[in-house]
Amino acid sequence: MLIRLIVNNILSFGKEQEFNMLPMPRLRTLKEHKYNIDGFDILKMASIYGANGAGKSNLVKSMIILEDLIVDEMPLINFSKNKRFKFSDENEPQTFIIEFVQEGKAFLYGLEILNNIVTTEELYLSGLGKKDNKLLFERTTDKDSKKIIFKTPLLEDEEGKILIKVIEKNLAKPNKTIFKLLTTLDKPELKEIETALNWFKNSLVIVTPDAKPSALVHKIDTNSNFKIFTEDLMKSFHIGINRVEVEKKTLKEFFGENDLKKLDKIIEELDSSKNKMIGLQINGNQEVIIAREHDDIYVKKLQVSHIGKDNKEVMFDLDEESDGTIRLLDFAPAFQDIAMNRKVYIIDEIERSIHPLLIKELISKFSKDNQSNGQLIFTTHESNLLDQSIFRQDEIWFAEKDKSGSTDLYSLSDYKEHNTIDIRKGYLLGRYGSIPFLGNLKDLNWHDYEIEK
Repeated sequence: MLIRLIVNNILSFGKEQEFNMLPMPRLRTLKEHKYNIDGFDILKMASIYGANGAGKSNLVKSMIILEDLIVDEMPLINFSKNKRFKFSDENEPQTFIIEFVQEGKAFLYGLEILNNIVTTEELYLSGLGKKDNKLLFERTTDKDSKKIIFKTPLLEDEEGKILIKVIEKNLAKPNKTIFKLLTTLDKPELKEIETALNWFKNSLVIVTPDAKPSALVHKIDTNSNFKIFTEDLMKSFHIGINRVEVEKKTLKEFFGENDLKKLDKIIEELDSSKNKMIGLQINGNQEVIIAREHDDIYVKKLQVSHIGKDNKEVMFDLDEESDGTIRLLDFAPAFQDIAMNRKVYIIDEIERSIHPLLIKELISKFSKDNQSNGQLIFTTHESNLLDQSIFRQDEIWFAEKDKSGSTDLYSLSDYKEHNTIDIRKGYLLGRYGSIPFLGNLKDLNWHDYEIEK
């Protein structure tokens, strides 16, 4: 579960900004939106509003960057040039601080970067403000000599002290984080570090506007409960879908036998894949999964059924469906996950291609689910979601650029509005900022700009 994210000098965040999932004590609405973990409350939802270019998507991108630095061990080549706030001083450090809960334990991770060097990296067991934080590891790098110093109270015996020297001199690199590296060492004392890493690897899911769920058709084919969940979800939208089915054909049935070299290449790629499964995109929106099952290879394609005249059922391929229908279908894994598991889904532009009433119904369903387990955080322009029966005031955030071009983040709870006020109307009237300024648009005479022939 995400507790807070703090960024400074990253993308459009020119000064330190904090986004958090902490409930305001004074708010009494939607108490069921608070998850209690070992006596500590964390919110289940958050929506982030802002005008185009205000920086709300940059909050999502900041999380992607941090995930890449940790999980993929992305080297800091030109990082300080490409990812820093463009109006900042070149010698100003870039920082990430994130606090989260994984497997019932709270962690606090901090990362400071200067001129493509990890100057500071540290991980703590968080005391959540109730007790002192407990250091798990700290590394510092001298930006001039690039000398690395590694500290951890977890390796106190003689063997551990030798390992620390090996990490400093051979394993740690000035332009890479060492978070993941530490989990590859065969030392049970470092188990808590692996637990923290698993939050980034397994519990955090970031969905960009064009992202597709991995192997959706295979999951529907192999998981009967998920298939039922997906069908019930799609039928509840009343968009004409009655069933979801998987069409399975052998490799030769699907592709034919005219191009044996192509089939051999697919089989070679399949056998070298980690999960013995690969995905292909055909006809634009249509994904097929090629998977080895027992002694044969199958191509799986998702289809949906519609009921027409005389109650006749007809199957449709996904490339025959609208972008909005496909987008709703793509959300099925996300909403099942956050309903059932301690997952954190961060979705950029959640309403893209979806009718306002449908996205509101979907978010409202999760809001009112008293048995949910995960967190849903998303950016949006959809003002219909500004409804205090769906969101607490501390679950609504705004992003707005200041005069220096830096993004400010702030919560609706800062305004101390009454829980009966129409916050949608207030937002559209500019009461909370974070909307486009259109003052000069009416004065634009676009007929003055004739295109030269």
